[in-house]
Amino acid sequence: MSTDFQSGREALGARLSELRAETGLNGKEFAERLGWQRSKVSRLQNGRQTATPDDLQAWAGASGRPEACAELLARLRGLESQQRHWRRQLAAGHAPVQDRYVVEYRRTATMRGYEATVIPGLFQTPDYARQLLAQNADLMNSPRDTDAAVQARVRRQEVLYEPGKLFRVLIWEAALHAVVGTRETMAGQLDRLVGLIGMSTVELGIVPLSTSMGITPKHGFWIFDEERIIVETINTELQYDSADDLALYGRVWDRLHAAAAYGPQAHRLIARARGAIAAA
Repeated sequence: MSTDFQSGREALGARLSELRAETGLNGKEFAERLGWQRSKVSRLQNGRQTATPDDLQAWAGASGRPEACAELLARLRGLESQQRHWRRQLAAGHAPVQDRYVVEYRRTATMRGYEATVIPGLFQTPDYARQLLAQNADLMNSPRDTDAAVQARVRRQEVLYEPGKLFRVLIWEAALHAVVGTRETMAGQLDRLVGLIGMSTVELGIVPLSTSMGITPKHGFWIFDEERIIVETINTELQYDSADDLALYGRVWDRLHAAAAYGPQAHRLIARARGAIAAA
């Protein structure tokens, strides 16, 4: 369990302890009021057990503070959206992580995404993906299961051909010029992007370097079915699902979308990057 997750659980437990103390009851008496085992009250207060929404509702009621339930549930949501550190996720290699993404993408109908520094995994060629996954395995000192991870990443792309799906993806033009592997690898990757333009399930936009933007590019992010957001950093995967976060990231995506080039204009930007890399 991550330190961040445990710290958050302990903070929630401390808040529960405060509410219990305000009643003047000790742990045993409070457990009796709830009809629980005393050990459960102790585990929740000390951060050794994760509360359920029902637990928090019952706790707030037993404390005589039903209005505190909303605050407790917000804390729980924050706890549940804590970081998933890559070191922990990659302990068994990259393939299991890629397999998880295969499942997540299959159950997603609509996705909005943005990448500033790399071609999204959903669009990567096997050669491009192999370079990135091998580099990351070296960086993270994780098991080197590159071939299996590449196969899983390619399986993820099968969702692009499923009717009813829609992937609205923005890429900052700089990512087209960041050479991963050989020039031949990049040429193949850029050709792959061109082939995606016009697909019924893909709306690919390129945010030009020279455009006037309503917001700076910042980091990449993905919005799944307008229900949750995933942000990847160097060491951590972050997940958010609050209405405020969804609205904020939605506004960021909208502003980038307004600055993006599509169709023939996007094709020209990709061709320009291909020519620049070939001439380098």
